[in-house]
Amino acid sequence: MLYRVPITVRELTGADWPRLWPMLRDMGVGDGPAEIHRERFLLLLADPRWALLGAVGDDGLGGYAAAQDHGPHLRSGDAHRTVRLHDLYVRPDRRGRGAGRALLAAVSEWAAGRARHLEWQAHRERAAPFYERLGHRGDPCPQPDYPTFLVDLGPR
Repeated sequence: MLYRVPITVRELTGADWPRLWPMLRDMGVGDGPAEIHRERFLLLLADPRWALLGAVGDDGLGGYAAAQDHGPHLRSGDAHRTVRLHDLYVRPDRRGRGAGRALLAAVSEWAAGRARHLEWQAHRERAAPFYERLGHRGDPCPQPDYPTFLVDLGPR
Protein backbone atom coordinates (compact mmCIF):
# COMPACT_ATOMS: atom_id res chain seq x y z
CA MET A 1 0.00 0.00 0.00
CA LEU A 2 1.24 3.45 -0.88
CA TYR A 3 1.46 6.01 1.87
CA ARG A 4 0.41 9.62 1.64
CA VAL A 5 3.09 12.23 2.16
CA PRO A 6 2.62 15.91 2.87
CA ILE A 7 2.11 17.70 -0.44
CA THR A 8 2.17 21.40 -1.09
CA VAL A 9 0.76 22.81 -4.30
CA ARG A 10 2.36 26.05 -5.40
CA GLU A 11 2.88 28.10 -8.53
CA LEU A 12 5.79 26.87 -10.59
CA THR A 13 8.81 29.10 -11.15
CA GLY A 14 11.59 29.18 -13.71
CA ALA A 15 13.77 27.30 -11.21
CA ASP A 16 11.42 24.29 -11.53
CA TRP A 17 12.35 23.72 -15.17
CA PRO A 18 14.97 20.96 -14.61
CA ARG A 19 12.44 18.82 -12.68
CA LEU A 20 9.52 19.73 -14.95
CA TRP A 21 11.19 18.89 -18.27
CA PRO A 22 11.28 15.10 -17.75
CA MET A 23 7.57 15.16 -16.86
CA LEU A 24 6.74 17.12 -20.01
CA ARG A 25 8.72 14.64 -22.10
CA ASP A 26 6.86 11.76 -20.48
CA MET A 27 3.51 13.43 -21.29
CA GLY A 28 4.68 13.99 -24.86
CA VAL A 29 6.07 17.18 -26.37
CA GLY A 30 6.36 18.43 -29.92
CA ASP A 31 9.48 18.62 -31.96
CA GLY A 32 12.31 20.92 -31.12
CA PRO A 33 15.01 21.23 -28.53
CA ALA A 34 14.33 21.55 -24.83
CA GLU A 35 15.24 25.25 -25.00
CA ILE A 36 12.17 26.02 -27.14
CA HIS A 37 9.93 24.32 -24.59
CA ARG A 38 11.70 26.11 -21.73
CA GLU A 39 11.13 29.48 -23.40
CA ARG A 40 7.42 28.67 -23.85
CA PHE A 41 7.22 27.63 -20.18
CA LEU A 42 8.77 30.93 -19.08
CA LEU A 43 6.34 32.91 -21.27
CA LEU A 44 3.34 31.08 -19.85
CA LEU A 45 4.58 31.63 -16.30
CA ALA A 46 4.26 35.36 -16.93
CA ASP A 47 0.80 35.09 -18.53
CA PRO A 48 -2.03 35.64 -15.99
CA ARG A 49 -4.39 33.52 -18.11
CA TRP A 50 -2.37 30.44 -17.18
CA ALA A 51 -2.02 28.52 -13.93
CA LEU A 52 1.13 26.40 -13.85
CA LEU A 53 1.10 24.57 -10.54
CA GLY A 54 3.42 22.04 -8.99
CA ALA A 55 2.88 19.36 -6.36
CA VAL A 56 5.89 19.41 -4.06
CA GLY A 57 6.77 16.82 -1.46
CA ASP A 58 9.80 16.12 0.68
CA ASP A 59 11.88 15.17 -2.35
CA GLY A 60 10.84 18.02 -4.61
CA LEU A 61 8.52 18.41 -7.57
CA GLY A 62 6.40 15.32 -8.06
CA GLY A 63 3.74 16.54 -10.46
CA TYR A 64 2.30 19.52 -12.26
CA ALA A 65 -0.90 20.93 -13.68
CA ALA A 66 -1.38 23.44 -16.48
CA ALA A 67 -4.70 25.26 -16.89
CA GLN A 68 -5.75 28.12 -19.14
CA ASP A 69 -8.50 30.69 -18.66
CA HIS A 70 -10.09 31.13 -22.07
CA GLY A 71 -11.45 34.53 -21.07
CA PRO A 72 -14.88 36.01 -21.56
CA HIS A 73 -17.09 34.79 -24.38
CA LEU A 74 -17.88 37.31 -27.11
CA ARG A 75 -21.67 36.98 -26.70
CA SER A 76 -22.15 35.85 -23.09
CA GLY A 77 -19.23 37.46 -21.32
CA ASP A 78 -18.35 35.53 -18.17
CA ALA A 79 -21.63 33.58 -17.97
CA HIS A 80 -20.01 30.57 -19.67
CA ARG A 81 -16.34 31.43 -19.16
CA THR A 82 -14.26 28.25 -19.22
CA VAL A 83 -10.92 27.21 -17.82
CA ARG A 84 -9.31 24.30 -19.63
CA LEU A 85 -7.14 21.87 -17.75
CA HIS A 86 -4.51 21.00 -20.35
CA ASP A 87 -2.25 18.78 -18.25
CA LEU A 88 -2.32 17.05 -14.90
CA TYR A 89 0.68 14.79 -14.45
CA VAL A 90 2.14 12.99 -11.46
CA ARG A 91 5.42 11.13 -11.67
CA PRO A 92 4.85 7.36 -11.68
CA ASP A 93 6.75 6.95 -8.39
CA ARG A 94 4.41 9.48 -6.72
CA ARG A 95 1.05 8.20 -7.96
CA GLY A 96 -1.52 7.07 -5.43
CA ARG A 97 -0.23 9.38 -2.71
CA GLY A 98 -2.54 12.38 -3.13
CA ALA A 99 -0.56 14.62 -5.50
CA GLY A 100 -3.09 14.35 -8.35
CA ARG A 101 -5.99 15.04 -6.03
CA ALA A 102 -4.17 18.06 -4.56
CA LEU A 103 -3.35 19.42 -8.02
CA LEU A 104 -6.94 19.06 -9.25
CA ALA A 105 -8.23 20.78 -6.11
CA ALA A 106 -5.79 23.67 -6.62
CA VAL A 107 -6.74 24.03 -10.29
CA SER A 108 -10.43 23.96 -9.34
CA GLU A 109 -9.88 26.69 -6.76
CA TRP A 110 -7.96 28.82 -9.26
CA ALA A 111 -10.66 28.31 -11.90
CA ALA A 112 -13.53 29.05 -9.51
CA GLY A 113 -12.13 32.52 -8.94
CA ARG A 114 -12.40 33.39 -12.62
CA ALA A 115 -14.71 31.09 -14.61
CA ARG A 116 -18.03 29.27 -14.64
CA HIS A 117 -16.68 25.94 -15.95
CA LEU A 118 -13.60 23.79 -15.67
CA GLU A 119 -13.22 21.26 -18.48
CA TRP A 120 -10.71 18.70 -19.69
CA GLN A 121 -10.37 15.52 -21.69
CA ALA A 122 -8.73 12.40 -20.30
CA HIS A 123 -7.68 9.17 -21.93
CA ARG A 124 -10.38 6.59 -21.22
CA GLU A 125 -7.99 3.95 -19.85
CA ARG A 126 -4.94 5.88 -18.62
CA ALA A 127 -6.46 8.94 -16.93
CA ALA A 128 -10.27 8.89 -16.82
CA PRO A 129 -10.42 6.30 -14.00
CA PHE A 130 -8.53 8.73 -11.74
CA TYR A 131 -11.13 11.48 -12.29
CA GLU A 132 -13.99 8.99 -11.94
CA ARG A 133 -12.65 7.90 -8.54
CA LEU A 134 -12.94 11.55 -7.52
CA GLY A 135 -16.60 11.58 -8.55
CA HIS A 136 -16.32 13.19 -12.00
CA ARG A 137 -18.05 11.74 -15.01
CA GLY A 138 -16.81 12.04 -18.59
CA ASP A 139 -19.10 12.54 -21.53
CA PRO A 140 -18.45 11.28 -25.07
CA CYS A 141 -16.63 13.65 -27.38
CA PRO A 142 -15.49 13.47 -31.03
CA GLN A 143 -12.36 11.60 -29.92
CA PRO A 144 -13.97 8.47 -28.46
CA ASP A 145 -10.94 7.51 -26.37
CA TYR A 146 -10.95 10.89 -24.60
CA PRO A 147 -14.16 11.63 -22.69
CA THR A 148 -14.80 15.26 -21.78
CA PHE A 149 -15.15 16.20 -18.15
CA LEU A 150 -16.99 19.40 -17.28
CA VAL A 151 -17.39 20.87 -13.81
CA ASP A 152 -19.90 23.65 -13.26
CA LEU A 153 -18.21 25.94 -10.75
CA GLY A 154 -21.35 28.00 -10.25
CA PRO A 155 -22.07 31.63 -11.09
CA ARG A 156 -19.27 34.11 -10.58
